[in-house]
Amino acid sequence: MATNKTAGRPTLKSSHKGANPPAGAKKPKPAAGSSGPKAGAAPKRAPKPVAKRAPKPAASDKAPAAARETRELKNIIVSELDLEKRPKKKPRVDASLASDSARQVAISVATAALDKKASAVEILEVAGKVDYTDFLVLMSGRSDRHVAALASAIDDSLRKKNVRPLAIEGQQRSIWIVMDYRDVVVHIFQEEARNLYDLDGLWIDARRVSVPMPTREGVPAMSDG
Repeated sequence: MATNKTAGRPTLKSSHKGANPPAGAKKPKPAAGSSGPKAGAAPKRAPKPVAKRAPKPAASDKAPAAARETRELKNIIVSELDLEKRPKKKPRVDASLASDSARQVAISVATAALDKKASAVEILEVAGKVDYTDFLVLMSGRSDRHVAALASAIDDSLRKKNVRPLAIEGQQRSIWIVMDYRDVVVHIFQEEARNLYDLDGLWIDARRVSVPMPTREGVPAMSDG
């Protein structure tokens, strides 16, 4: 009689989980209700979808779009402001921001100073460059007495025209006298002080106005500044 060789042998349990069962053994069925992974096991992550980037437009495609937007914006501005219907202003040649009355005062100052032998008389137009005056009149005197005499002659000449200064500074020492006529400011220097403060160099870019120069016949003539 044949006997089963495996009968009576003890069954060895493997300590390794997931080891293959012995030949002929049936695989254990999962317990009822345990359809998912075991507790504590990390869930598998689904792969992230990769977003497809749109192809960059070529440089040739951008240029027409930018030009079109520029034209549209220009048309909107023109239509809103009605610029095309406005008459175009012709540019003024040698335009000046200074008033004519201030110019006449500056020329009167220079004329009175030249009558008293002032030297290096200059009229500088600074309108638009500063906000406190339109013209600066610079001149030099030989001494403190001469500087004082020039200031007195200018004051007397303009008072006859009903033009009075707002203030006069520096008369005590007469090294540098400043006469403020609002739209015209007069600077009377001794030569050394004029070279020291160098207002001529400070306003080198200012427009020079023609200064009246006396002639032999006594009739003033205009010189190029």
